[in-house]
Amino acid sequence: MVSVSDPAKMGNGVQAYISYKVTTKTNFPEYDGPEKIVIRRYSDFVWLRDRLFEKYKGVFIPPLPEKNTVEKFRFGAEFIEMRRQALDVFVNRIASHHELQQSEDLRIFLQADEQTMERARSQETGIFLKKPADLMQIFKGVQSKVSDVVLGKEKPAEESDPEYEKLKNYIFQLEDHLAEAQKHAHRLVKRHRELGQSLSDFGKAVKLLGNCEESPLGNAFSELGTKSEILSTKLQREAHHLLMNFEEPLKDYIRAVQSIKATIAERANAFRQNCELAEAIKFKEIDMNKLRITRSEKLGESQHEYEELKADGAEATRRFEKIVKLMNEEIIRFQEQKTLDMGLAFHEFAKGQADLANGIAAAWRSLLPKLEACSS
Repeated sequence: MVSVSDPAKMGNGVQAYISYKVTTKTNFPEYDGPEKIVIRRYSDFVWLRDRLFEKYKGVFIPPLPEKNTVEKFRFGAEFIEMRRQALDVFVNRIASHHELQQSEDLRIFLQADEQTMERARSQETGIFLKKPADLMQIFKGVQSKVSDVVLGKEKPAEESDPEYEKLKNYIFQLEDHLAEAQKHAHRLVKRHRELGQSLSDFGKAVKLLGNCEESPLGNAFSELGTKSEILSTKLQREAHHLLMNFEEPLKDYIRAVQSIKATIAERANAFRQNCELAEAIKFKEIDMNKLRITRSEKLGESQHEYEELKADGAEATRRFEKIVKLMNEEIIRFQEQKTLDMGLAFHEFAKGQADLANGIAAAWRSLLPKLEACSS
């Protein structure tokens, strides 16, 4: 079990960042003891995500919360808690994944001291040096890459598997529907906050009005103002609950779908590479036949190149087939987890709304006898 807790602001100005306490409790023999506590920052989580993405092709790497530059300079309590919660979900999904939990990079992330962690980040080369935004550009580039595979003509090599096409369509539609649901969840949070603020302002105004009136009207107004302020607090609490337990899970799954799309792009890249090598092997066979006919001295060199191409082609086929196998397993796992998480999120939403409605109704109902006495 892993927990991300105790966020603390470090530094000032543009150099400021938030550090987190990451606590690991495990009985894995390769870990140093049953419990370990380390301090990590957001860039360490990014390092882990990038390492896993590069090494585990075909696996849906859990997403990270996006880096919000504007919010960073504010470091508001709500932003910090949302990020802490998202980072906690991120690292626990990795730790509970049957393949990712065996990663040496995860072990380093969970156990290395801060200096070792910093050295690991600074020693990265190639793709690992790129920022998250750069990586997303790579994913987009992979998706749009066109392979020159047939007689020098540009023609993309695409899979024709109907089930895979159905999967891709489902993922793209799911992203659209999640984004639409999240947009309206955001509006609900905003509406609760605005209504809560309006009730607070109304409560203060009615209290002042009550102070100008004689009893029992003044008392009724004062109680109405107090109830309004209490309900305002309830609405603000429910708005925060909606944000953390409904809107944020929806945003998390939008990010998860984007991670799946990155894996789809990697699969497309592996398929095209496989096709390119198969085509190159065919052309090499044609060249070798010509060299045999002409008894060229270059035949031996060409045969050596042919064997290398065949080895590369076999490796590309194995790589592609492994990605396909892993993706088939991953989509089942993703569907099962999504059913649990979305079921919980919508349950929390419905329960919160029911409790709020009952609380509001009870508060107003308790005022009716006094207000009716005044009006009669």
